Amino acid sequence: MNRWILFWLMLWAGSVLTDTGAQLIVSKPVHTGFYRSENRRIDVLVLHTTYNASGGDRYNLDGILRQFARYRVAAHYLIDRQGTIFQLVRDADIAKHAGKSMLADGSSGINSRSIGIELINDTTDSPTELQYKSLTDLIVKLCSLYPIRQLVRHSDIAPGRKTDPWNTDWEGIRKRLQLYGLSF
Repeated sequence: MNRWILFWLMLWAGSVLTDTGAQLIVSKPVHTGFYRSENRRIDVLVLHTTYNASGGDRYNLDGILRQFARYRVAAHYLIDRQGTIFQLVRDADIAKHAGKSMLADGSSGINSRSIGIELINDTTDSPTELQYKSLTDLIVKLCSLYPIRQLVRHSDIAPGRKTDPWNTDWEGIRKRLQLYGLSF
């Protein structure tokens, strides 16, 4: 779809769009699953996967957001199967996405210093090429805004408790980011 048509449709629907350079971000604020904050240091990105496990279309955005509300969790960003990036929580705010977790250096309180990124994907599928492209664009953009030191998987920081992101080409993601001078 033409970028301008999408722009006007989203404005008409009441959403706000920001441009990451290569990808538009659609603002879709949630009302639960985060804490307001203004002065936090962001130096970690956490990659997750999620799907609608409540019945119906497993990739249905509204079903996923209802699940988030039910469990009072949220991520900052969610990337759908077509590569559309939705911002659910302001970067300045603390999203409840990492839960009880710990970085390799033993530090905890990861929600307070991280941005959570969800790919819509289930345990039997793999992310789409469009999702990988949007994920790369988003990470590059976030690294230009914040002093990001670590990119981790949810399973890295909550081993034994979490297994996502499922079926994700971790080495492929890292290689894509190396093209932009980023190494994690």
